[in-house]
Amino acid sequence: MTLSSKNPPASSALAGSAQTRRTSPFLRQVARIVDWPMAALQRLIGERRMPYVFLLPNLFFFGLFVFVPIAINFWYSVTGGPALFPSERPYVGSGQYSYLFECGSYADPSSCREDHFWRGVYNTVTFSFFQVVAMVGLSLLTAVVLNMKIKGRGFFRAVYFFPVLLSPVVVALIWKWILQRDGILNAWITAMGGDRVLFLTEPTWAMFWAIFVSVWSHMGFYTLILLAGLQAIPSDIYEAAEMDATPRWRVFWRLTLPLLWPNLVVVIVLALIRAVQTFDEVFVLTGGGPGTSTLMVVQYIYETAFSNQVQNFGLAAAASVVLGIVLFALTLAQLAYTQRKSS
Repeated sequence: MTLSSKNPPASSALAGSAQTRRTSPFLRQVARIVDWPMAALQRLIGERRMPYVFLLPNLFFFGLFVFVPIAINFWYSVTGGPALFPSERPYVGSGQYSYLFECGSYADPSSCREDHFWRGVYNTVTFSFFQVVAMVGLSLLTAVVLNMKIKGRGFFRAVYFFPVLLSPVVVALIWKWILQRDGILNAWITAMGGDRVLFLTEPTWAMFWAIFVSVWSHMGFYTLILLAGLQAIPSDIYEAAEMDATPRWRVFWRLTLPLLWPNLVVVIVLALIRAVQTFDEVFVLTGGGPGTSTLMVVQYIYETAFSNQVQNFGLAAAASVVLGIVLFALTLAQLAYTQRKSS
């Protein structure tokens, strides 16, 4: 005779109730200890304000590690001098910002007083435009292919997402090993009878490979977002289009893209924010060179603040405030668009 899993043996049931009797008084005592101050606090401030009490610890640490550094950074941006401690830095008002934006022509970085900052701005804009276009296009293409019924679909989904799990520094070091003058790619080119190509020491090639490595390492994340959006589209729509003998390109253009557009907007904004903040991969891959051809805004901020030759904390803080305002505007644009679509 077998015992059903729904009816455990009497011995185990008795053991369970005995354990409950042993632990229940202790737990009830703990509950009373915790409940008394909370009940008193609830009577004092009201039930509706109680959620804020539980949020206070998180808000405290969030403010300590986010808002306080932002405030300190802003104070550095309106002060000058080489001193590190805020109390020892003289107030200069908008002097750091005026220095950054003092240009003969904004279309010509060499006419600006702080030309490295504006070269970083132009390089970041160039990098962001081509990187986001390539990222969104390739992620969309990959998501569409991986959404089809192909052999080894699960394997390829894992393969495309794997680079996201790697550290950006590790990714950059791997590609630097491949692309350097005596690297794997040049070894293959010379073995085929060609000449070595200086991939990382020619400005055009350096920017191209910086964009390529960034797309390669982050494409899997955005592919996953678009793939989730594709799988959320009802299959009945495609079945109706197939019954009407609608061409595939028209189904994609008229049905898939409009239904996938909310996910595409998220991908575009996230990819743009990531591209504007890029630093680690490009810094390890090219170091901002050759010259300043791949110098990005974040690298400019880092070198201005911590380079032994410059070490201008106020100017670096002002540049980071400008960058923060740009990122904040992009975030607000995404939120406004998302709320408008959901309403």
